[in-house]
Amino acid sequence: MEERRKRLLKYTHGLDCDVLVSFEPENLYYMTGFWGEAVGILEKNGQTTIISPELEVGRAEEESVDCKVVTAERGVGLISSLASKVKNSRVCTDCQNYPTMESLKKSIPSIKYSTDPFYRAREVKDSKEITILKKASQIIDEMYELCVKKIKTGLRESELQSILMSFAMEREMFSTGYRSTLNPLIIAGGPNGALPHAQVTRRKFARGDMIVVDLTLRYKGYVSDATRTFGLGTLSDNAKEVYEIVKESQKAGLKNVRIGALCRSIDDACRNYIDKKNYGQYFIHSTGHGIGLEVHEFPTISQKSQTILQKDMAITVEPGIYIPKKFGVRIEDSVIVKDRPMVLHKFTKDLVII
Repeated sequence: MEERRKRLLKYTHGLDCDVLVSFEPENLYYMTGFWGEAVGILEKNGQTTIISPELEVGRAEEESVDCKVVTAERGVGLISSLASKVKNSRVCTDCQNYPTMESLKKSIPSIKYSTDPFYRAREVKDSKEITILKKASQIIDEMYELCVKKIKTGLRESELQSILMSFAMEREMFSTGYRSTLNPLIIAGGPNGALPHAQVTRRKFARGDMIVVDLTLRYKGYVSDATRTFGLGTLSDNAKEVYEIVKESQKAGLKNVRIGALCRSIDDACRNYIDKKNYGQYFIHSTGHGIGLEVHEFPTISQKSQTILQKDMAITVEPGIYIPKKFGVRIEDSVIVKDRPMVLHKFTKDLVII
C-alpha cells in the first residue's frame, strides 16, 4: 500500500496539489484497501485518512491498511469533516458530483478536479494485482470449458448466463456492475452476435449459430475480460472464414504487445489484417483497453492512442467482425505487458464446434 500511495502522490506534482481526495470506490480501494461508502484523504507525507458514515466504520477499520478512520454523517456532515481536515491544503479530487464540488469550493477554494493521478498510478499493476488477475483469468478459462459442456441446441442465452454466473459466484467472481448493460455477461447467438454489446435474451441457440461469449467479471476487486466464439452444429463456410480471420488478426495484435510499443501499433496490426481480408467495414470498435479495478481503464488500444506500453500494464486485445443480421465473431484475451506478452487466458482460440 505504501508504494501505491507513493505512485499516487507522484502524479499530483504537476497539478500543484499536496492532498489527494478520493470519492470513487475504485480509487478509494487503491488508496486504502477499503471498498465502500467513504472518502479517502492522502496527504503528501503519506498519512491516509478515511471519513465514513458510522455504518461503514467497522469494516473500514478492519479492511483498510494503515489508515485513520473518522466517522461523519452522510452528506453535509461528511463534507464538513473533509473540509476541516484539508482546508489549508491544495486539494485534488476525483469527485464527479457537481453539488458536492460546489459545497467543497466554499470551504476549499483551491480544490480542483482531476482523475489523472488515480488512472496514471493504476495503469501499471504491482505483483499482487497481477496475481489476482491471473487467478480471475483461470476461473474464466474454466467457465469456457463449462460452455463446451453446456451449450446445446434449444438452450437459451439467458439459461447459459445463469449457469455461468452460478459457477462464477461459487468461486468468488462477481458481476462488474458495468452501467452500460443490464446483464453481467454478453452471450449472443446467431444474429445477436452481430451486436458487439448485445443484451442477453431468451433466444434459443440453433444449429449453425456462432455464439459469442464475453466474460467480464470481478475477482477480489479486479476485472478480467475475455471473449470466445463457439460454433454450434454445421457452420457456413463464411462463418468459418470469418472466424479464422479474427483469430489471425488477434495473433497479429498480440505480437505487437511489448514494452515500449505504441498502443496504436496493436490496433493497426489487427485492423490491417482484417482490412487485407476485405472485412474492414465490419470491425467497428477499437482493439482493446486497459483493465484493473474497472472494466475500461487506461491505456486505450485504438487507432488514435499515442500511449507507450509500460511493463506490467494490463490490457485486452479483442478484434472482431460483425456481419449485420447474421453473426459476429470476437476473440479476446487479457494480457500483461512484458518483453513478450503474458496472455492470461489459456482456453483454446481454435474454433470449437459443439
